[in-house]
Amino acid sequence: MLSDAALAPALLTAAAGVVAGALGAMLGIGGGAFLVPVLVQGLGVPMPQAVAVSLATVIATSNAVSASPSGHETINLRFGFLLELATVVGGLLGSLTAVFVPVRALMITFSAVMTTMSVLTFLRRDHRNNLPASADLGPWGARFLDDATGETVAYRVTRLPLAVGTSFVAGNLATLLGIGGAVVKVPILNGWCGLPLRVASSTSAFMVGVTATSGALVYFGRGLLLPALAASAVIGVRAGSAFGLRFGQRQAPRRLKTLLAAVLLVVAAAMVWRLP
Repeated sequence: MLSDAALAPALLTAAAGVVAGALGAMLGIGGGAFLVPVLVQGLGVPMPQAVAVSLATVIATSNAVSASPSGHETINLRFGFLLELATVVGGLLGSLTAVFVPVRALMITFSAVMTTMSVLTFLRRDHRNNLPASADLGPWGARFLDDATGETVAYRVTRLPLAVGTSFVAGNLATLLGIGGAVVKVPILNGWCGLPLRVASSTSAFMVGVTATSGALVYFGRGLLLPALAASAVIGVRAGSAFGLRFGQRQAPRRLKTLLAAVLLVVAAAMVWRLP
């Protein structure tokens, strides 16, 4: 049983987890981008412990998206496994160096990454990657049925080196900042590498689970994972993910991109609101 002093933080963390799970499943960003500022600024949790809790919720969101029927349709497994090789290397590097980086530097980096991705997402909100169903898809492209329109969507992967390089950087930032890495991958994969938003989101959500697992094990081994908060956050995230998946399937890509840009900008502001 939790004490009265521990119950309030656990309930607030669970509520934040619901929102994080909904946004994470809907936008493919893992939810950590929202949860970390709540833990750090709202509850006063030290940055390393907040990152550890966030990584646990990223794993939960990834599992929910990967197991959903829409995830089966839109996840590009072959391309995802290729990018995950670079992501895991970056993730291990980030988890090993995170404890040596000053907290203030981590928070400023977090805010800068969120702001940059928000601007890029907003500027490319009208960009579409849909090809004719009969188009040549290349070695990494695929087709899927869009639930929102009932049409078959085809796409071809472009700028493969950029996608691989972005995955390495995303993996490093994921375990360094607890953001899952998808906030970096989704805008780049959708805006410059040819993936439709739904594919970029679900494939990134699948990948961040693997990345977060490698980082979370390092944090756990160092005793930085707070079990009560992690459990509360995961429960909330699973509940929110179910809603986010259903709601996101019915939204137009432009609306989802605008929402993603707004969420990232608010999160960036929240993190630097009270710098130590």
